[in-house]
Amino acid sequence: MGAASVQIVEGNPHLRSLLGWHLQQAGYRVHQSADVVRAKEAFQKAQPDLVILETELADGDGLELCHWLQRRGKPLVMILSARVAERDVVNGLQAGADDYLKKPFGMQEFLARIEALTRRRRSTAAPASLTCGNLNIDLVQRRVRYKESFIDLTPQEFSLLYVLTQAEGTPLSRTDLLRRAWPDEIDNPRTVDTHVLSLRKKIEVDPRQPSIIQTVRNVGYRLNTEGIHEKPVDYSSAAAGVPNVASSGVSVR
Repeated sequence: MGAASVQIVEGNPHLRSLLGWHLQQAGYRVHQSADVVRAKEAFQKAQPDLVILETELADGDGLELCHWLQRRGKPLVMILSARVAERDVVNGLQAGADDYLKKPFGMQEFLARIEALTRRRRSTAAPASLTCGNLNIDLVQRRVRYKESFIDLTPQEFSLLYVLTQAEGTPLSRTDLLRRAWPDEIDNPRTVDTHVLSLRKKIEVDPRQPSIIQTVRNVGYRLNTEGIHEKPVDYSSAAAGVPNVASSGVSVR
């Protein structure tokens, strides 16, 4: 496994450089950002394993950036902050941070916490694929195969299908889908309807009568896990009176 990638989002250039130097000496690949705008750009390009995040930035609130990061693959996040009250720590952890380090801090403690976080990431590595019946979602290559055929999806369609598959048949509201599958905050729930329709055209036999991505009245949408386990009829088994029963369940590997 290669060296972990760490992004530092810190407005103080001296502290940012100091932390970056120590992390590089410890063997980490380091990316540095001074504000929210450049932090988002750098994150989307580098996709770091860990983000070190100051709460007070020149162009925005670090906690809001933490929320933004959690909607984009859930990287590990360590918050650095001069806010030391218990309520501040709780707010940081509830925003999605994995650790909260109060300023000022010692460099040895900082490096030890970074090592502990990256060790946690190594032990809980994300699965390489998600499989449910005839549907396979390759999370590394970002490809989808259904009944042995690859389906060409846009990045947003891929994210939407992945979130629906993760739910294992549980209905998700449009608000839930916007929060989990969309990279930016969007207030219009009809955006979900548009992308569901597009996805159905690519994966359903008859998009007008969908059997895979089902509408749940007054709720939203669900993936029909029974439908995607259907197999072609085995006529030789049928002729012999032997039923062809499909298994169920979602697996990851």
